[in-house]
Amino acid sequence: MRLDDLSLWYLADPSVPRYVGDLKLVSSGKGVSLHYGTEWLAHGFALSEDLPLVDIEHLTPGRLAADTQRAVGAVDDARPDRWGEKVIRFVDKPKRLSLMEYLYYAGDDRFGALGVSTSSSTYSPRAGSPLPRLEQVQQLSDVVAKIEASEPISALEANIVRAGGSLGGAKPKALVDIGGEQWVVKFFNGEPVDVPLIEHATMTLAERAGITVAMTRVIHLADGNAVVVRRFDREQGRRIHSISAGTAIRAVTPSGEEPEMGYPALARILRRVGITQDNINQRDARELFRRMVFNILLDNTDDHEKNHSLLVVNPFDNGRLKLAPAYDVLPTNSGQGYQEFICGALGRDSTLDNAMSQCDAFGLLPAEAAAEVTAVIAVVNTWKEHFAEAGVTQRDIEDLAERIDGEELLNQRANFDQARFQTPPAKRRRASPFRRT
Repeated sequence: MRLDDLSLWYLADPSVPRYVGDLKLVSSGKGVSLHYGTEWLAHGFALSEDLPLVDIEHLTPGRLAADTQRAVGAVDDARPDRWGEKVIRFVDKPKRLSLMEYLYYAGDDRFGALGVSTSSSTYSPRAGSPLPRLEQVQQLSDVVAKIEASEPISALEANIVRAGGSLGGAKPKALVDIGGEQWVVKFFNGEPVDVPLIEHATMTLAERAGITVAMTRVIHLADGNAVVVRRFDREQGRRIHSISAGTAIRAVTPSGEEPEMGYPALARILRRVGITQDNINQRDARELFRRMVFNILLDNTDDHEKNHSLLVVNPFDNGRLKLAPAYDVLPTNSGQGYQEFICGALGRDSTLDNAMSQCDAFGLLPAEAAAEVTAVIAVVNTWKEHFAEAGVTQRDIEDLAERIDGEELLNQRANFDQARFQTPPAKRRRASPFRRT
């Protein structure tokens, strides 16, 4: 089936899908455009800031590189990433592999609240299967291993992985039903350390550092562990419209300019269009600063634009943005010395000085930012004990310590001087000799 045209739907309440508009393959097959439908123009909302409610065909700005495919605005977040694309190629085997095929074959349980259909009058997504349950995780793991090894799978196995196997991300993952809620199960095969257990330990350590995290659990399998992460874009049967940090930053980048993919840019967006009630936007920006510092000190350098998300709260009522819980937080175990996300004036350098250099973007005075750094350092200093309590083996802790407690990161924790950033007291003005008393 050749898919040059599809329809976009909004599924906050999956029982009452709402047609959004038409998707078309453009830019010589490398891009996907959106044209809002009449009803959505009258009663809908802008899916992202670069998709205002105007009666035009919205196109991806600028020219796309030869190896780049991108859908316009928030639509791009509805596509699968590397693992999802691999599942689609292996299981569905579409005759053509354009972005439209990937959007369609990703199925009904993608990130956020958008869906893709072959019809503009009826929501008709790619047919799926019921989600696997917790007791089927071992079977799901076996199917994933076969796909990774390019081994043939049966029709039953294809149905199991098709149900939720086309989510984004580079590593193998799928959806499972646990107690009526959707959780993402992540598999790690052939890793030198027990990555699922380490991810769970890191996420719970981040929570101790004042970071809101997605709930995680460790699942024991026959040949190792898997980690499950509860979805934050689902709530009591409803779907929450969500966008990635990359989408939010691209949406505010002037045409012709390169987006500054980084923490300061994301913090400015949160402060400008975040939830103002009870200063939630300011608190979110402050927490984002903590996340940046935590990622630097725990050697989590895989903090790219897709690993930060924003929830769109009350989208039909001038929707505001809320920082989504943190996810995919764990040591990269690379010691590469730079982040994927810009941290400050020194670009992506993994240093506390770089993190402090643009603290004003987060709405923080230097003294306030330094206090946040000191608090995160105090928690990170306990990482070995915390990981051991979480069940991480001594061997894996020693392996991670070569980076986390290596000279570069350990010295930063030990030598950070909060006093350097204290605001000096304001100088008293000298009294004028001409002032009347």
